Amino acid sequence: MHVRHLIALSTLVWHALAPAQAAEKVVDLPTRPGVTQRLLLTEVPGAKAAVVLLAGGHGGLQIQNGGSMLWGDGNFLVRSRALFAQQGITVAVVDAPSDRQSPPYLSGYRQRPEHVADLQAVIAWLRETAKVPVWLVGTSRGTQSAAHVATSLDAPQGPDGLVLTATILTDPRGRPVTAMPMERLRMPVLVVHHEQDGCSHCPYSEVPALMGKLGGAPRSQALGMTGGTTRGDPCEAASHHGFNGIEPEVVQKTVAWMLAK
Repeated sequence: MHVRHLIALSTLVWHALAPAQAAEKVVDLPTRPGVTQRLLLTEVPGAKAAVVLLAGGHGGLQIQNGGSMLWGDGNFLVRSRALFAQQGITVAVVDAPSDRQSPPYLSGYRQRPEHVADLQAVIAWLRETAKVPVWLVGTSRGTQSAAHVATSLDAPQGPDGLVLTATILTDPRGRPVTAMPMERLRMPVLVVHHEQDGCSHCPYSEVPALMGKLGGAPRSQALGMTGGTTRGDPCEAASHHGFNGIEPEVVQKTVAWMLAK
């Protein structure tokens, strides 16, 4: 169903935030029957593109009406959302849908048809309201969502471009991005990876195998990052896996590549 008709059948709920956060809105977008998808939206006047940011882990941000989160506010993409806006990009941070607001949230759900339907509705709504190209941007487990949706939806339902950061390249418990039909993609694809990523699911040595599957993309590139600091769990956001300490550089280079002709 076209998103315009979907919204006409259900109420799109906007939650105004405090004046200090006036640039952000909480949006409850109806997707499937009886289900809404909550977004934390930053609208940028004159934006040249929009990004749908998909956090890693279990993905259950539990965004509150006031815009705070009960989990995940330290995730690389979530904590970097203002950096995208400063680069002139409209930003939508995506929570788990209303029917997945308890454990395990998006765990075991990122490659389900319902998840595809929810993100298809987000893409359509953003494209219609912002009037700009819409890119899916995932990090860590969020790359499994982003890549699966991108390979599941043909134009014009799918995204205009795809950015994978700290990609899941091996996964003994599920399907890594390298096992998806990435050769189907007919959109620009940027792969951003820290060369010292210590997460066992994300070895930098496997990035060439992923790039080798992107022959159908009109434009693709692997962007290897260095520097920053790392501490704690190598698969968490304070490590090189989360681009700790180099967030502005990662976002600037990502946006520049997205907007390049």
